[in-house]
Amino acid sequence: MNAPAIRVDGLGKRYRIGERVRYKSLRESLSNAVMRTFRGGRRAEETIWALKDVSFEVQPGEVVGVIGRNGAGKSTMLKILSRITEPTEGRVELHGRVGSLLEVGTGFHLELTGRENIYLNGAILGMKRAEIERKFDEIVAFAEIERFLDTPVKHYSTGMYLRLAFAVAAHLEPEILLVDEVLAVGDAEFQKKCLGKMGEVAHTGRTVVFVSHNMGAVARICRRALLMVGGHMAADGPTSAIVARYLAGMQSANPSWLRPKSNPGGDSVVFQQVTTRGVDGEAKSAFLGDERVETEIRYEVRRPLAACQVGVRINNAEGLTILTTADADASGTSALAKRPGTFRATFSIPGNLLAPGRYSLFLSAHTPGRSIYDQVDQTVTFEVMAARSLTSIDNRLGVLAPLLVWNTTEEAE
Repeated sequence: MNAPAIRVDGLGKRYRIGERVRYKSLRESLSNAVMRTFRGGRRAEETIWALKDVSFEVQPGEVVGVIGRNGAGKSTMLKILSRITEPTEGRVELHGRVGSLLEVGTGFHLELTGRENIYLNGAILGMKRAEIERKFDEIVAFAEIERFLDTPVKHYSTGMYLRLAFAVAAHLEPEILLVDEVLAVGDAEFQKKCLGKMGEVAHTGRTVVFVSHNMGAVARICRRALLMVGGHMAADGPTSAIVARYLAGMQSANPSWLRPKSNPGGDSVVFQQVTTRGVDGEAKSAFLGDERVETEIRYEVRRPLAACQVGVRINNAEGLTILTTADADASGTSALAKRPGTFRATFSIPGNLLAPGRYSLFLSAHTPGRSIYDQVDQTVTFEVMAARSLTSIDNRLGVLAPLLVWNTTEEAE
């Protein structure tokens, strides 16, 4: 059996809180010693483990995604794999040349030109000049910096810097490619281009470790994923199962809204509960972009009403109304007659409609003339993540991202 491309065993990284690691002058050392004397001794040292007891292996040619909340230890682990920082404990074995894109322009020299930095990065990777020259034109074309190739990179915009950094990391053929969430800095078109290139890299047999919050990209590129929680390895397995576990951990403790007992409502219509569910019927508040959001509303009608419309308004995180819908839509009328009783109404928000983001539901029961029976200004809030399909909505602009039906025919000459 071949040796793994990456072997991580008992990896741990500890940081001292609030301490800057730097060299001190003799004057600073004496001053600090005197201050400690007057303060009654040395303050207890505070530390935090960014990583603790992390172990895994990655086989040659395997593409592995690493997911988790902010602060889970993902970037720290990649910095150790890239030899940017040393582990506090544990061991890492790497078999092959390592290329990494962890921060914009990592490994670039600001005073050198774009051309010179391409050769510098290739040399760092251990490549011969002939190998670099063979890939040089592809790198420049991908980065789209032909006009500025002989300009020092300190004069580059962030976008130019990022394009060149990714182009170098992806094209100089390292056996192991480490990529952090830095791709989120680029614009939508560039992100799409980078993800396409990473897909190509993955199919060439090179080993890729990809850290991202973009679940659609992880699901599309990686067959295996690692879930990091609080510096520990929480799960390791097929991407679909790990992504589902991650999303489940993001759910609200109660993805339902219940009417407060302190507000019993009026004598006409009273909203009692709102719940968002997955297609399996389970209550949830985080959805992949191509999943349906099933919404259930329970309400009570306390007296006969000749005309009533139960409506829902959906706002995005910026407070912009994305769409409205109402129960009367199903009948084609402006309102429905309602008799006393308790009712359960449901509707579905189709997949591939809402762009990734956070949304809130607002309820209203009113007459056609907008006289309000009951109104709730905010009920449940749910999150739409990036889609997992190849026809994903990840990089589309706008507040909606529907997959419209296109029909293209070739005109006869």
